[in-house]
Amino acid sequence: MQIIYGRKPVLEAINSNVEIEHIYVSYGQRGDVINKIFTSAKQNKIKISQISPSKFNQLVKNKNSQGVCALITEYHYKSLQEIISISLKSRYPLILIIDSVQDPHNLGAILRTAECAAVDGVLITSNNTAPINDTVQKASAGAVTHLNIAKIGNLNNTIQRLKDFNFWIAGTYISEKSKNYTDIDFKIPLALIVGNEEKGIRKLTADNCDILVKIPMYGNISSLNVSVAAGVILFEIIRQRNY
Repeated sequence: MQIIYGRKPVLEAINSNVEIEHIYVSYGQRGDVINKIFTSAKQNKIKISQISPSKFNQLVKNKNSQGVCALITEYHYKSLQEIISISLKSRYPLILIIDSVQDPHNLGAILRTAECAAVDGVLITSNNTAPINDTVQKASAGAVTHLNIAKIGNLNNTIQRLKDFNFWIAGTYISEKSKNYTDIDFKIPLALIVGNEEKGIRKLTADNCDILVKIPMYGNISSLNVSVAAGVILFEIIRQRNY
C-alpha cells in the first residue's frame, strides 16, 4: 500500500484510473479543492473519511499533506513494449528516458513537466533512480497518475530496442558533437534521455545516442537543474511539432 498526499495529487488520482482504497481528510479542512475531492470521491464510489488532526498526522508522518491523503495500491509500471506500442500511435512518438535521477523531488518535477508536454511514455532506469513513492507523487502534482511509466534494466539494450522501432535517440550531453537544442529538427520518432543531477548521462550512453543536445548557458553557472533542462527541451520539441 502507498500513500498519496496533497490536495492536487489526490484529486488527480481520483480523476484517473488509480485504484484508491481510502481517502482521509483532516477535520477542519475547507476550500474549493476539498469540496471537489469529496464530490469526485462520491461520484467514483471511493471511501472518504474525516479524522482528527492527531490521527491524520500519524498517518502521513507530519509531511506537508495539506490535510488530505489517499491510500492506493503500489504503482503499476507498464512494460517497455507497452510504452513503445502506445508511442507508435502518435504522429511523432515521444518517449522520455530518465537515467539515475536520485532526488525524488527532481524526479517528480520532471514527471510533471513530461505530463504537461504530453509525452507518450516515460522510461525510468531501475538502478540509481528514485522509485515512484509518495514524495514523487506529491512533487509531480498528481502527474504520475496520468503518465505511462516503465522501469528498465539495461539502458543500452533499451536504446537498441527503441532503434529497432525507428526511434532516434537524443541525449542531453555537453561535447564537441553536441548541438544547440534549437538547431535540431525534432519532428521524428524520438526518445530523449536526461541523466543524473551531477554527472548527467553516462559516456557509453552518449556514444549510443544518434543526437547529442545541449542548452547554451549565458551566466556564470554552467548547467541547469535536470528538471528545468528537461522542460526546456521538451517544450522546444512540442513547439516545433505544433508549428
